Amino acid sequence: MELLDWLVPWEFSPTLVALFLAAAVLFVRGGRAHRVSGARKALFWTGWVLLYLSLHTRLDYYAERMFFIHRAQHLVLHHLGPLLLMGAYPGSAMRAGLPLAWRAALRRFNAGSTGRLLIAVLTNKYFIPALFVFLVLVWLLPTVQFYSMLDWRLYRLMNWSVVISGFLYWNLVLDRRPAPPAAMSPGGRVLSPVFTMAPQMVAGAYIALTSRDLYPLFELCGRAIAMPALMDQSIGGLTMWIPAALVEVVGLLIALGTLMRLSGKHRLPERRRRPAPAAGKKTTRPAGA
Repeated sequence: MELLDWLVPWEFSPTLVALFLAAAVLFVRGGRAHRVSGARKALFWTGWVLLYLSLHTRLDYYAERMFFIHRAQHLVLHHLGPLLLMGAYPGSAMRAGLPLAWRAALRRFNAGSTGRLLIAVLTNKYFIPALFVFLVLVWLLPTVQFYSMLDWRLYRLMNWSVVISGFLYWNLVLDRRPAPPAAMSPGGRVLSPVFTMAPQMVAGAYIALTSRDLYPLFELCGRAIAMPALMDQSIGGLTMWIPAALVEVVGLLIALGTLMRLSGKHRLPERRRRPAPAAGKKTTRPAGA
């Protein structure tokens, strides 16, 4: 198969193409108004390309017919791609890329009650990490996996849900500001990947080590690559168990670097202490103490 044949979409989606083009145009336009370093540009375009290749090329055909390729696809969609893109901190550049009237409308919306409520939900430090883990595990339930791989609407919902939850989660963890204004504390950003990776590693280990075929759908539809079902399943479980955890460790290390930087600049919130009693002032105990 020619290299260009791999780039032909398995299922063409005009909505997806429009979203990718809009993101690229906004980042390029905003980069002209705001200084964007070469490292940030490299992170953005690497993540952008990886997400596009995973969603809108021939690879999608193999992800529908091989469990381990499906898990590798979700490794990119849920972990690596969003981590790279949010590591580029594209928000300021993409906002600057909007037309002036759109920027004003966005500011008005964010200042309104609906906008504040939406931001509060999408940056909630408890809800978003829980959603991040839930959307990995729920799509792995054998019954849910069976129907999501057969129904194209559920299949697209599955893929887009993990992409969006990945953006929301890494937006919290990679935030470089102290809290407030950041939604999650610097220490919480370091600890959060530990709690989110643990259930995913347990699920990946179970899938990799189990001795029965959990996903007979791939055998029923016909595997694109000749491979025993348990081998396919084991490689998929290992992909979720080790590489996905390593991506989260990278996010943890970035958050740790932010914590150390804020600490070095004395920008961490200080603990409130009780004021010491004034010199020479006696403290009295309550009766019966």
